[in-house]
Amino acid sequence: MLAANFLLLSAVLFSIGVFGVLARRNAVLVLMSVELVLAAVMLNLVAFSTIVGTIDGQVFTLFVIGVAAAEVGVGLAMVLMVYRNRRSISLDELSEMKG
Repeated sequence: MLAANFLLLSAVLFSIGVFGVLARRNAVLVLMSVELVLAAVMLNLVAFSTIVGTIDGQVFTLFVIGVAAAEVGVGLAMVLMVYRNRRSISLDELSEMKG
């Protein structure tokens, strides 16, 4: 399969993820959209490392996977704390928390 196909798939995934971040009101769905954006970035890294012929992109992808795992842990902890206090995870209601 050509590398251009992987880059096109990555662009589609990135676009869907950005749309999800901008259009969703639920905090969990926004976190899922951020994960979709990170998956698109990882696919780009692997595709470009395949084009160049090195493993640098694949090694960097492992670091991105670690950052994504940490982001999920911290993000879900924040969502749980907001739900515990507000009984809702709607992002519209979180704007009321501004001092």
